[in-house]
Formats: sequence, structure tokens, C-alpha cells
Amino acid sequence: MRRGITQDQVNTAADALVAAGDKPTVEKVRAALGTGSPNTVTRMLETWRSGLAERLQKVLQLPELPPEAGQAFTEVWRLAVTHAMSVANAALAHEQNALLAAQTSLTQERKLWEIAIAEVRAQAQSADQGREMAETRLADIQRLVEQQAGQLAELTQQRDRLQALCDRQAAEIEALRGQLEDHLAILQTERNRQEVYVRGIEDRAHAEIDRAREESKSLQAALRQKERDTSTIAVQLEAAEATARVAEHLATEHGARAKALEQQMARMDGLPVALLSAQQALQAALKRELALQAKWDRLTTSTNTQTTIKKRKSRGMAGAK
Repeated sequence: MRRGITQDQVNTAADALVAAGDKPTVEKVRAALGTGSPNTVTRMLETWRSGLAERLQKVLQLPELPPEAGQAFTEVWRLAVTHAMSVANAALAHEQNALLAAQTSLTQERKLWEIAIAEVRAQAQSADQGREMAETRLADIQRLVEQQAGQLAELTQQRDRLQALCDRQAAEIEALRGQLEDHLAILQTERNRQEVYVRGIEDRAHAEIDRAREESKSLQAALRQKERDTSTIAVQLEAAEATARVAEHLATEHGARAKALEQQMARMDGLPVALLSAQQALQAALKRELALQAKWDRLTTSTNTQTTIKKRKSRGMAGAK
């Protein structure tokens, strides 16, 4: 670190150089002091030279010296000062040239530094802009991440709700499947029972038809054997035959209806409503069949009674003869 120099220090160094027989130049004064800038030393040497004439006048005024010696000493001193001035001026010109070169170098270096500083400032500005853009982008990314995190949480909740709903629906479907299986088992049982019932009705209808046919054949044989029966018995026999045909026709219709009901039950997958309708239809058919059977029984009873009466009358007439 450089230290400041004073005028007294420069004066003392210049006097020491003159006393030693050297010329007080800027380089020598700086070398003697070990510090000081060339401009400062040059300015202080000018001050030292301007005060040199005043000190010489004081020397000339000394009463101890004779006037001739004083004049000689003054002339010598003037010559020395003139020579020193020329040397100092040359040194000053050299120092000025060196200073000018240094200033030129410093100017160029300053321009280079200004260019470098401008580039650094531009880079710093660009870096600041990039940093601001990066901060803005980071803030946007953070907001996007927060939004995506919120959406993810919402989607997770929706997934959990949907999973719970699916689980509940699966449980309900399983329960409904069990109920459906139970219902199908019940329907199958009811279908089997209805099939057994229908087959029983068909069997009874066929048996009644067969019996009616047999009785009709018997009546026809009896009617062929009794050609002399009255017209009433013939009409009744004809009515019995017609009734038998109607009964056979009704039995055939009942069988066809029973088969149609079975097919309808198969197509309708054994629904309870269809079974109820079929059961009602079968009950109605059974009632009609019972009514027909009762009518047939009454007709048969009446025919048998009349035949018995005819036989008894015939026997009575034969006994009378």
C-alpha cells in the first residue's frame, strides 16, 4: 500500500542529492524516498526549484562571506541550477512522455475494461433476465405441480368412491344373483309340480274319454240290439253320442291348451304370473271337465234308468203274455 509524501521529504531528498553531486531527478527522488507518484514528485520538485533562488539570495546576504566569493558561489550555483534545470526538464519531458504512454495504455486498458464491464453487465443483465424467467417458470411449475397434486388427490378420492360403489354394486349383484337362483329354483319346482298336475289332468281326461268311448260303444251296441226302443231313448242316445264327442273335443282342446301352456311357460322362463294364469286356466278346464263329467254321469244314469225301465216293462209284458 502506497504512503503519501510531503514537500519536506522531497526537499530533503533533493538537497541530499545536490550535496552528493547528483542531479535531483524524479526517479532519483522516488528511489531515495521509496514511494511517491511521478506527478506528485514532479510537482514537488518544481516547488523545491522555485524556493532555491530565495535560499541562494539568503546565502549571498551572509555577512561572513566576501562579496567576490558570494558572487562566484552564486555563479557556480546558477550554473548548477541551470544544468539541473535542463536535466530536470529533460527528465520531466521523459517522465511526461512515459506518463503520456502510461495514460494512453491506461486509456486503452480502461476502454478494454469498459468493454469487458459492458459485456459483463450485459451478461449479468441477461443472467438476471434468465433468472427472472427461471423464477417465473419455477413459480409456474410449482403452481402446476400444486394443481396436479390437487387433481391427483381429487382423482384418488373419486377412484376410492368409485371403488366403494363398485364393491357395493358387486355385493348387490351377488345378492340379486342368489335371490335369482332361489327364485329360479322355486320356479323350477313350481314348473315341475304344474307339469305333474297337467299330466294328471291329461291322464284323467284320456281315461274319461276312453271310458266315454267304451260306454258309447256299449250304448251303441245296446241300441243296435234294442231296435224297438222308443224314439226318446234314440234321441237321448244320440245326445249322449254328441255329448261324448263334445267331451272328446273338449279333452283334446284341454290337452292342446295344456301343451300350449307348457310352451308358454317355457318361453316365459317360468314367471310367477304365467304360472298363476296357467294354474287358473287349468282350474277352469278342470271345472269344465268336472261339469262335463257330471253331465255325462247324469245322462248315463238317466239312460241306464230308462233302459232298466224298458227292460222291466218288456219283462212285464212278456210275463203277461
